[in-house]
This record gives sequence, C-alpha cells and structure tokens, in this order.
Amino acid sequence: MMVTYLVPLVLVVMFLAAAIRILPEYKRGVVFFLGRFQSVKGPGLIIIIPGIQKMDVVDLRVITMDVPEQDVISQDNVTVKVNAVLYFRVVDPEKAIIQVEHYVNATSQLAQTTLRSVLGKHDLDEMLSERDKLNDDIQEIIDASAEGWGIKVANVEIKHVDLDESMIRAIARQAEAERERRAKVIHAEGELQASKKLVEAANIMSENSAALQLRYLQTMSDMSNKNASTIVVPLPIDLVEAFREMKASPAARARTGGGEGAS
Repeated sequence: MMVTYLVPLVLVVMFLAAAIRILPEYKRGVVFFLGRFQSVKGPGLIIIIPGIQKMDVVDLRVITMDVPEQDVISQDNVTVKVNAVLYFRVVDPEKAIIQVEHYVNATSQLAQTTLRSVLGKHDLDEMLSERDKLNDDIQEIIDASAEGWGIKVANVEIKHVDLDESMIRAIARQAEAERERRAKVIHAEGELQASKKLVEAANIMSENSAALQLRYLQTMSDMSNKNASTIVVPLPIDLVEAFREMKASPAARARTGGGEGAS
C-alpha cells in the first residue's frame, strides 16, 4: 500500500527538484520554451518545466580576464611582447546567450586581436609613454565590437611591455645620448647668458675707471684667499696708462714732426 503512494511521491519530489531553481542577485536565467527564447528571469525563485523549458544562467558580475602575452611589431619595426588585463560584464543576458557562442572565449579572442592591431600602429616610445591613451583606444574598440553580444567593456590595462636585451641596451644608449645633448644645450645657453651679462658689466665699468679699479682689487682679494704658491703684484691701471703714453716717445713725435717739415 505504501509503495503505491511512495512512487508518485518520489516522482513529485524529482519533478520539483528539477523544476525549482533559485538564482542569486548577480545572476539571470535565459529561458527557452521548446527551443525558442521566452524570457529572462531572476533573481529569486524560478520554476522551469523539465523537458519543455530550458534555462541558461548568466553571471552579471564584472569578469577579470588576463589577455595572454602577444607578439607585437611596432610601427618602427621593434618586436615586443605585451600582455594586458580586461574588465567586462554582461549587460544583456539574452544577447550574450543567443548572439554568440561562449561569450567569454569570444571576448578573449577579440581582446587579443585588438591588442595586436592597435599597438602595431604606434611606435615603441608611444607604447611606453602613452599607455593611458592606448588603453582608452583598445577599450573603445573592444566595447564597440562586443556591444552586439550584450557585453560592456569597463576597462583595459596594459600590464607589461617586454623588450629584448639588445633593444634595452639600444634604448639605454639613446637615453644617454639624449641626456648629453640636453647637458650641452644647457651649458651653451648658460654661456650665452653669461656673455651678455659680462658685456653689460663691461659697458658699465668702462664709464667709470674707479669701478674697474674696484673690480680689479676684488679679483685680487679672491685670489689671495686660495692656497697658491703664485705671488701676484697689483699693478694700478693708471700706471699702465702712463706706460702707454710713454710709448709715444719723443723720437716718434720727432718723426712725426720731421715728416711734417719735409712736406
């Protein structure tokens, strides 16, 4: 007698176990009725008729995906290895199930091809110095392509740009040459500014002989503060001028006068 009631009870329990689904807040169920799309259900308690209805569960949380390392040839013919990380989530469960098979794998392949194509259009210097701009470009392209799959790409971050040892040494030599060039330019600019100031100082001191004499004495004072074995004897500027006048000797003046008499 009990067996008669036990069999239907077991069937009912099995039916309810197969029919009742509970979805958490971050999941949705895409329900198909006899193979045709019916609706998107969830979260909470959902009842599915076994054999007639089928439900595929989609996670709506942000998915973090590592983009495998890609060999990229830059625009200036430099081979680098680049990897990245991709953040995306499903915003339309219906499209994610119906429009594409295995949306996670499809997004991964799209990210790899986009990473190679975008970075291949830029020089190595741009890859190293303009990562934010490249991240935005890659994110926009992937997002536009995956929009038809019901996927929203939140962010793309380039993690590593690996170079060969020979290329690293070449970049180091280039950076050293650039630093030397900047040092020479700065030194030349300093010399130019100093020469202009010296010209201005010379013009000012030429207007007053006392200023030139004071500068002369200041230079002597600076030299005396150093531990040197050289003995410097100051020579007044006026004395030098006197020697210059004496150079025009009476004989020279006589020659000048003699020449005038001959004429």
